[in-house]
Amino acid sequence: MSARQAPRVLLMHHVLDPAPALLADAHAEVVVYAKDGSLTEDGIRAAVEQNGCQGILSQVMDPIRETVLSVPGLRIVSNVAVGFDNIDLAAATRHRVMVTNTPGVLTDTTADFAFTLMMAAARRAAEGDRFVREGKFRGWAIDMLLGLDVWGATLGLVGVGRIGGAVARRARGFDMRILYTDEVALSAEVERELGATRVDLTTLLHEADFVSLHVPLTAQTRHLISADQLAQMKPTAVLVNTSRGPVVDEASLAEALRRRVIFAAGLDVFEHEPDVDPALLELDNVVLAPHIASGSVRTRSEMSAMAVRNLLVGLRGERPPNLLNPEVLDGVVP
Repeated sequence: MSARQAPRVLLMHHVLDPAPALLADAHAEVVVYAKDGSLTEDGIRAAVEQNGCQGILSQVMDPIRETVLSVPGLRIVSNVAVGFDNIDLAAATRHRVMVTNTPGVLTDTTADFAFTLMMAAARRAAEGDRFVREGKFRGWAIDMLLGLDVWGATLGLVGVGRIGGAVARRARGFDMRILYTDEVALSAEVERELGATRVDLTTLLHEADFVSLHVPLTAQTRHLISADQLAQMKPTAVLVNTSRGPVVDEASLAEALRRRVIFAAGLDVFEHEPDVDPALLELDNVVLAPHIASGSVRTRSEMSAMAVRNLLVGLRGERPPNLLNPEVLDGVVP
């Protein structure tokens, strides 16, 4: 690619090595979104429009919707995430803008963290850490900070895609009984491999000791877990969310935790991220993490690199490997 033909890319946020080198090797002209620029549709549109950008390298906090996607000359939005609810995919398709994501690369790292939250909430690890730091530990006591066993418990998976399946494989090492609910049933072979039984959501909520959420955010999954669903769970149950914050009605969860309707929760995502419901911050029986389920050095680096490769392939007029709306290339790429 010559300098004259170099694509111009709006880099919304810092990305990790080797992504910057990949952009440099492709002679891409990188426009960094102003640090003092607010993350609004109008602000992003202005940056794309004023700089003549053909591509956007975005992350999950960036609202990429009609206002942005209608800018003439924009060809691709590459999201550094597997989730893409921050992007209006239908609008992108209407304006023939390709959208890509980074699936697969973060599966095991996210599954590890879902299990981390599950165990931390069940065994009151964060609460214990605070207990020691506050000088309350005076020696061993038989009834101090008693938690719940993970080993041999029943795990309910709400959604069994890549990440849900990876959590199930970890659960087998803990001799857990595995239930799952999903619109599409797993094959009999995969069910046998995972030791998983498909049930409806109501049955799962009634029977599971741990409920782990692994669904995308859609109109159907928004507030999938609210007061009614929490009331169906065991008082000894633990809820874990590493999917998207709005899948859970946060105010209802805080109230259920306060009233001990369920035992505990572990959250990596929040309904109005980065804001957290103040009621949750007052509770000891919830573990709160700042959206770091995929946050290992290797995984975030690989996500960055995958997103840049998606971007560069699309800017060359070819079909990116993780294209979410292939119909935009109908009649262009076979």
